[in-house]
Amino acid sequence: MAVEIVKTKTVTVEFSATVDTIGTTTLVRLPEPASRQLPSRGQVAVRGSVNGCEFRTVLEPDGDRGHWMKVDPQLRQRAHVNPGDHATIALETTPEWPEPDVPDDLRAALTGAPPHITDIWADITPMARWEWVRWVNATANPATRQRRVEVTISKMENGKRRPCCFDLSACTDPTLAKNGKLRSAN
Repeated sequence: MAVEIVKTKTVTVEFSATVDTIGTTTLVRLPEPASRQLPSRGQVAVRGSVNGCEFRTVLEPDGDRGHWMKVDPQLRQRAHVNPGDHATIALETTPEWPEPDVPDDLRAALTGAPPHITDIWADITPMARWEWVRWVNATANPATRQRRVEVTISKMENGKRRPCCFDLSACTDPTLAKNGKLRSAN
């Protein structure tokens, strides 16, 4: 499996922010000054800490030139934070991207695909895998989602290593976004 290493300057950002929820997702919106320090308006791989508890993740764009990060239940518990709490956060950009959580439907399609497609999936960078997962997940419509899974396999069959033609700076989670922008907290 290839690891993508991009030669960029490491950026360290420290801030405090309120832990929020949108629907059932717990998250932190980066303050504007913190987001401005990052090298991209799109996704950014980071390692960091919340109240001193370490994690690795990919910051997501909020569709308004800023970023947000999911705070999963394990990190919430270790960092002793709940929605409404203020947290102290330190982030450092990293060229190594963590592996994305591949949704079951895409995983099943990849598992059932011919070996040369699974070889492409294994050979592309974690960043590229994040883009495929993000593109598949960027719809709430089950028929559109199924079509995107099929198109993923078809594009890889034709040698494509990344999806194209979607706004990398938009918030693409349909449970959290409206018109490509992160919705307000509950």
